[in-house]
Amino acid sequence: MTAISKGYKGIGMEGTLARWYDKTTRKDAQRFREFAARLKEVLPAGGDYLEVAPGPGFLAIEMARDRRFHVTGLDISATFVEIARKNAAETGVPAEFRRGNASEMPFAANSFDLLACTAAFKNFSAPQKAIQEMHRVLRPGGRGVIVDLRRDVPMAEIKRYFSNLDLSPINRWFTVNSFRFMLIKRAYTKQEMEQMLAPVGFQSFEVRTNDIGMEAWFTK
Repeated sequence: MTAISKGYKGIGMEGTLARWYDKTTRKDAQRFREFAARLKEVLPAGGDYLEVAPGPGFLAIEMARDRRFHVTGLDISATFVEIARKNAAETGVPAEFRRGNASEMPFAANSFDLLACTAAFKNFSAPQKAIQEMHRVLRPGGRGVIVDLRRDVPMAEIKRYFSNLDLSPINRWFTVNSFRFMLIKRAYTKQEMEQMLAPVGFQSFEVRTNDIGMEAWFTK
């Protein structure tokens, strides 16, 4: 088996930590449904969709509920791949989940019509290479989006966001402090994201900010 290089900052999302993340994020199901609906509007029937770092696979599974699309997920965590496959099987959808590094994707060039990467990009150890790989695997005219936290978000907004989720007090405390002491420090600003996208050769790109994060849309 080909070794997969470490493509993330800090400790990996494996074992107990990955299973905690699965349990926590499944409570945000409405957000996954809403975002999947937006993605389906730009993916042609019969199109190939790639999710980079799908974690437990909830967004990919929402995409795969629509049988017009071919859905693939790529994650560096062996535990997440196992969990995502299990979640897809229990839901009864034909999504494929594979293990691999975002900066060394095991796909041929021009393989996908749409790709998404949510809540993971800030953790990549080689973000510029990951963006170059996203460009490589997209088909001409294909679109992609990176959704993530932005570094200049006030902690008050983080607390407000998680106060609206159905989390236990200990889970909420742990999550908010993970953002305070680790995740915000890893995140990028709108300007930094634009600087990473600019030299890659996309036909166009746009970075939009929202309450706690940003969406970087690009077209090959």
